[in-house]
Amino acid sequence: MKQYKAVNWNTPENDYVLMFWEQNIKQFWIDTEYIPSKDIDSWKGLSWDMKECYKKALGGLTLLDTLQSHTGMPKIIDHINSLQNKAVLSYMCMMEAIHAKSYSTIFTTVSTTNEINDVFGWVKENKFLQYKAATIDKYYRAIDKEKISDEELFMALGASVLLESFLFYSGFFLPLWLCGQGQMVASADIIKKIIADESIHGVFVGLMAQEVFAKLPNKEEVKARFLNLLNDLYENEIKYTEELYTVVGLTAEVKEYVRYNGNKALMNLGFDPIFEVKQVNPIVLNGLNTETTQHDFFSKKSTNYEKAMEIVHLKDDDFKMDVSLEV
Repeated sequence: MKQYKAVNWNTPENDYVLMFWEQNIKQFWIDTEYIPSKDIDSWKGLSWDMKECYKKALGGLTLLDTLQSHTGMPKIIDHINSLQNKAVLSYMCMMEAIHAKSYSTIFTTVSTTNEINDVFGWVKENKFLQYKAATIDKYYRAIDKEKISDEELFMALGASVLLESFLFYSGFFLPLWLCGQGQMVASADIIKKIIADESIHGVFVGLMAQEVFAKLPNKEEVKARFLNLLNDLYENEIKYTEELYTVVGLTAEVKEYVRYNGNKALMNLGFDPIFEVKQVNPIVLNGLNTETTQHDFFSKKSTNYEKAMEIVHLKDDDFKMDVSLEV
């Protein structure tokens, strides 16, 4: 009979998994903790073109998070040997599903049912969105079998890093840009939580990919194959950016942000950056700074909310007080 193993957290399987488990737990959140309805007045003040761009950006993000939660993470988990790493990936998979739902929480606040249906219809028909989803999915499907090669696993992990660290960010740009100007701030709280998650997802999967890459006998050949994938997706991302952002005059700035995050994805995989980046919009970079936002502690968790991690239980002796009075 096959012997099944239980995950043993008393003995760490590597020097990073426990840190990522704890960081994921610290960052846990759900969309219903946030109140995007506070943005209704801000939404009314946006131009029609800006509203359309915003909705389509969120629609594209929903597609990618759906792919990652339903296909990407589950198939990768099947081929990771470390049970502790599997546990972290399972948690991340659950958060990807929360991300996908969170965009709908924003949609429901600012759009009618017909408008929302139109956005999801646009997602299905947009050739650039569909291309990047299909391209990433191809590498996930390649490991949908019992035995795979290290090269196939690396390419699937690399594709996942590109999704987490690169392809999401053209969609993240607009909510961050608007938030930096005091618009759609409550909805941006949700976006920032998603970005915080995607950031550690990309680093964690990147570390596993580096371990697989180190075992490959044909490193240069596989690296070249991966860079071809990156450049293919980059060209598609530039076309997607032009289609989405030209109408609101932000195309050049989003392209710069795309290149910036392309380099981040490469670094997550242990590779050198390849894109020349001149100047990323400081408003958008500031939008990633969770220390710049303040909120009422009792109303909802925000980007700078911290759970109590050290809990001390009360005992009966804690209530015994010296009530004697000195005269």
